[in-house]
Amino acid sequence: METKKIFCDITRCVGCKTCELACAVEHSVTKDLFLAVLERPRPKKRRDTQFIARDVFHSIGCQHCDDPPCVEACMASCINKDKKTGNVDIDTARCVGCWMCIMVCPFAAISRQYAEDNRALKCDLCPDRESPACVASCPTRALSFDTRREFNKKQDNKKIEIASR
Repeated sequence: METKKIFCDITRCVGCKTCELACAVEHSVTKDLFLAVLERPRPKKRRDTQFIARDVFHSIGCQHCDDPPCVEACMASCINKDKKTGNVDIDTARCVGCWMCIMVCPFAAISRQYAEDNRALKCDLCPDRESPACVASCPTRALSFDTRREFNKKQDNKKIEIASR
């Protein structure tokens, strides 16, 4: 079964960081932008918008790998891959803050919760939402929540559309 992931179309991403802001607000206590900035500790984003080259940006988060190295590296066994959904999740109650997962992640998608207890933090695909907050907030529709097949089909259709102009 193909699982859904967050994909970024770098031809559309303008590096506005709206995805980062939406992610932090979604994971805040209040879920409100204006109140979230007053929260202590401040809510942390789980996505990172990176500059690649002139006018090329990429929004990246956990890729929920097929064979996640973070699961193997976790000495507390608090990172698991759900066989049904394909999501890689962290049980923060069991995390000991060794950060081995951070060191082995090939996408640098795991960060630390400094203000609280130094535990690992990563994208959870917004389990309480139909579509992740970052995807829903993207003003250029650079982010999509699709299976790899759906995303590739969209990209192929885009190439055909451009070629036919």
